[in-house]
Amino acid sequence: MTDWNVVVNMKIMPEGVETDLKKISEEIRKLESEKCKVHSMAEKPIAFGLKALEVNLLFNDKQGGMDEIQEKISKIPGVSEAEVTGLNRL
Repeated sequence: MTDWNVVVNMKIMPEGVETDLKKISEEIRKLESEKCKVHSMAEKPIAFGLKALEVNLLFNDKQGGMDEIQEKISKIPGVSEAEVTGLNRL
């Protein structure tokens, strides 16, 4: 098993209010691998009914892979933007 030593906070913005965040979260969970593990995920209200997904991902800084995962999340149908909002060592 990998020793996770970095947590990356991301904000995932949907394309619109009608976008199914549950489908997006399922697709994000499918990206888990030896390089990345989903620690937590929560819907956060933005404005006028729009909600974003706040995701905390665990990584090992020696293995890298954050750019690759961020690119894959950005390509999930219904995702408008995937922004890294924080990075902390554990």
